[in-house]
Amino acid sequence: MWVTSSPDTALKPTAVALGNFDGVHRGHQQVVKPILKASDVPGVPTLPPSSLHRRLEYHWQSQSEDTGRSPETKILSSNEHPIATVVTFNPHPREFFTGQRRGLLTPRPEKVRQLEALGVEQLVLLPFDRELAALSPQQFVEKILVGQLRAQSVSVGEDFRFGCQRAGTGADLKAIAHSYGINVTLVPLQTCEGERISSSVIRQALQEGDLEQANRLLGRPYTLTGLVVKGQQLGRTIGFPTANLQLPSEKFLPRQGVYCVRVYSETEDGSEATGQTETGNGEAKVAADGCSLPIEGIGVMNIGNRPTVDGTTSTVEVHLLDWVGDLYGKTLTVTLEQFLRPEQKFASLDALKTQIQVDCEAARALFRTED
Repeated sequence: MWVTSSPDTALKPTAVALGNFDGVHRGHQQVVKPILKASDVPGVPTLPPSSLHRRLEYHWQSQSEDTGRSPETKILSSNEHPIATVVTFNPHPREFFTGQRRGLLTPRPEKVRQLEALGVEQLVLLPFDRELAALSPQQFVEKILVGQLRAQSVSVGEDFRFGCQRAGTGADLKAIAHSYGINVTLVPLQTCEGERISSSVIRQALQEGDLEQANRLLGRPYTLTGLVVKGQQLGRTIGFPTANLQLPSEKFLPRQGVYCVRVYSETEDGSEATGQTETGNGEAKVAADGCSLPIEGIGVMNIGNRPTVDGTTSTVEVHLLDWVGDLYGKTLTVTLEQFLRPEQKFASLDALKTQIQVDCEAARALFRTED
């Protein structure tokens, strides 16, 4: 996916899905759908979500008569078929006006992965500043959508507001854009079991430990992705070594407590980490070629201050079941499958160890049921 903070370096023309898209939840996914259809290229076979490179090759080929220009220049030049583009704001307008930092369901790397999985080819992060905030609805369409992005179509939620003091509605956007030949799709608000799907509702569910509701509205399990760093290494002294995750500072954390999780890994360069997963008889599983298998494991995760050992800062620690290996420096992605219990203070380390054993058995039972 092509990601840029400057409309000047965006791939053009575009089919634009416009909004904040924090969480890339089921409602956002419906807003994205129209731009995927609008960017379909006749004569090019259906491609997987990571097909931007193939799409760009098509653009280069379509302009092959102009041999004096480099491929990089050709990417940015005019062509017949629009690039499926999500346009969002950085920072979030509410954060800009209030000065209060917002926890994000999907920090930028996560948002990129989720959008790319949907088939989005480009993410444009418009710098939200006083100049942008002062644009009238008419000026926003003329300057940003028409002038800078050369949008051929636009998709927004029906409650979308834009322009100075949020003066413009979806209907206004449709009317203004129509005068420039731009088709606007207003996507109805999405609900799930009678409840509106929104980022704020998902945050509230996560805060309350209602993981089932949060995951249902997201359309997938909530994830945490972080680098494994050294902690106090207390877990290994009681037989439960943990991976201490360093998360992006802006990542929204759910309710403190213990969760059943699935764990996936990759190194900083994107390749998968390796180690050993024990079989039922205690032997470590290895691949047929003798190499260790990549991590795709299950475990239990604790989010909290570790009151039993008088912890003062919040940590995110994961214990992988039946795993043997060195995880330091690896990047883990953890999907939250079930909330087990709130964090609590135990009278002793032995009492803590006993409870962790219970938590691990609960996780095993959950995943046996799912499998």
